[in-house]
Amino acid sequence: MAVTSSNAGGKQGSHIAPAKGKLGVMVPGMGAVATTFMAGVEAVRKGIAEPIGSLTQMGTVRLGRRTEGRSPKIKDFVPLAGLKDLVFTGWDIFEEDAYESAVHAGVLEKELLGKIKPFLKSVKPRTAVFDREYVKKLDGKHVKKGRNKMDLAEQLRADIRDFKKKSGADRLVMIWCGSTEVFLTQSEVHSSVAAFERGLHKNHSEISPSMIYAYAALMEGVPFANGAPNLTVDIPVMLELSRRNRAPIAGKDFKTGQTLLKTILAPGFKARMLGLSGWFSTNILGNRDGEVLEDPGSFKTKEESKLSVLEQILQPELYPQLYKDFYHKVRINYYPPRGDNKEGWDNIDIFGWLGYPMQIKVDFLCRDSILAAPIVLDLVLFLDLAQRSEELCGLGIQEWLSFYLKSPMTAPGLYPEHDLFIQSMKLKNTLRHLRGEEMITHLGLEYYD
Repeated sequence: MAVTSSNAGGKQGSHIAPAKGKLGVMVPGMGAVATTFMAGVEAVRKGIAEPIGSLTQMGTVRLGRRTEGRSPKIKDFVPLAGLKDLVFTGWDIFEEDAYESAVHAGVLEKELLGKIKPFLKSVKPRTAVFDREYVKKLDGKHVKKGRNKMDLAEQLRADIRDFKKKSGADRLVMIWCGSTEVFLTQSEVHSSVAAFERGLHKNHSEISPSMIYAYAALMEGVPFANGAPNLTVDIPVMLELSRRNRAPIAGKDFKTGQTLLKTILAPGFKARMLGLSGWFSTNILGNRDGEVLEDPGSFKTKEESKLSVLEQILQPELYPQLYKDFYHKVRINYYPPRGDNKEGWDNIDIFGWLGYPMQIKVDFLCRDSILAAPIVLDLVLFLDLAQRSEELCGLGIQEWLSFYLKSPMTAPGLYPEHDLFIQSMKLKNTLRHLRGEEMITHLGLEYYD
């Protein structure tokens, strides 16, 4: 559907190709998050549930002055793919189809799953690229075998082409919903496409399975989003491929429970110039993610993602009296009885006028996959939009999607913006810009002329 904007200034927006035909969604990791996302999309399509939590489906964007009363839904303002046009595939180390996996995950009630069982049964996982060296707490037999990592990448590329042909999809997006891998840092093998491809042939130990998926997707011109804190696309080779093949990338780590609250609360403390002495966070969860994070290597990857948020928001180098040397601790504990219903406790020690101390206690009993599923949907639809946008498709990193991510990717040398409200403004101003509308600054002086 072509969407036009009636902007007051008469500015021409960026060219965006229409969202014609089917959009294929490819998901490495068909566990709790992926199946909750797929089941939710089908439930909304059948009219038995609402897409709560999805900005693309329920959010609006204000245009022009407040007095103009123009606030269309985002899905009516920019040409997003419709839910009816989404088709799915995935990869997993277990052979369970999406229905069996959803039942096993225990996130959604069996009554709801029963209403969409035929659809979920039709989504069967392809054999996965997997290596226990990178995720030590899981093991499965539904895995690809190959001469080397390049051979595995070629098998994934064949899967991508096969899915596109058999599903009739016109466009594709891949989004990582797999597990957190062991902690890796950038090295020479990640520095260029040539170096990475040599590493694939030589089975280089610093090329993880998630990187092989990202490489395969980008080589096929498919946008890629990273929902875990893995290094994956946060390396020069992937930026090079993304720009070369006009396949946008976004990452990393879905912003769901405790970190979501941090990016809401910390900007409020900073805005009011309230000091922070310490922030202690602990989590209990019993899903597969919790089990994986029992491994110190995988936990290190997650910890790095979660710890970076406060430092970037509070900027202690600018406000040393308020935030220098604040104590920040994050713990994650695997507790099987809790299942997917993660609980996050926060003890926050702040201080105010004349240095007097205060405390805030937060106990967030959240549902991890319920919070993640609409993020998956929005990232899929927005990455597809970005690839159809002449202005965005060649940029590589889509920083305007930071709103959804714990550890947002940025241009090299640029610090990430973690403040949820700034991220929201960035996202909506990007949409306004694409449609030729004026940016919203909230200055407001024009109302008092």
